[in-house]
Amino acid sequence: MALSDAEVQKQVKQMVAFIEQEANEKVEEIDAKAEEEFNIEKGRLVQQQRLKIMEFFERKEKQVEMQKKIQASNMLNQARLQVLRAMEDHVNRLYEDMRRRLVNVPATEYPQVLEMLVAQGLFVILEPNVLVRCREKDISIVKQALASASKQLKDATGRDVNVTIDEQRFLPVDSCGGVILTAHKDRILVKNTLEARLEMIFRQLLPEIRVALFGRNPNRKFDD
Repeated sequence: MALSDAEVQKQVKQMVAFIEQEANEKVEEIDAKAEEEFNIEKGRLVQQQRLKIMEFFERKEKQVEMQKKIQASNMLNQARLQVLRAMEDHVNRLYEDMRRRLVNVPATEYPQVLEMLVAQGLFVILEPNVLVRCREKDISIVKQALASASKQLKDATGRDVNVTIDEQRFLPVDSCGGVILTAHKDRILVKNTLEARLEMIFRQLLPEIRVALFGRNPNRKFDD
């Protein structure tokens, strides 16, 4: 039996409604899936950026810590250098103070000291012809010392020595005194000035001087 127009229209409407419903459901399903995928991707990107930010700040934190350590190390080294410079300055001042005291050797003792220095020089140089340099103001004292020192060498070794004062080259005016003995046109030289003796003794005693002034350094196994 043929359907009436009304029935046909009704069925068409039902089919259209069904199709629309399915389409809407499909759209909703697609939207839901798209939103889910979007949320997953968004979460992945957020986590990825979060990790990048954390890594960035971790690197920055490590850089800051390293910079702090470097600065602390530099400050410590600078402080140590300042302490070492202050200690060295103190030692140098002590040396200069001792040098100034040499200038004030009592006049009654200086001839004996000079004789000892000349004799020591002769025993070291052991040459038959020796030239002696001294301060110009010490010429008369040195002349007296030469005879006694030469006799000491003769008595001890049996050697004769011809000692002459070098009146062309004197020790500096500000020298503390003493003598320089030379032979063979200065190819052999013995420096026996008071400054030279002080420097030698000071260097030998420097470890003990440092301990006396500043105490023993716990980081040193050996004194130098």
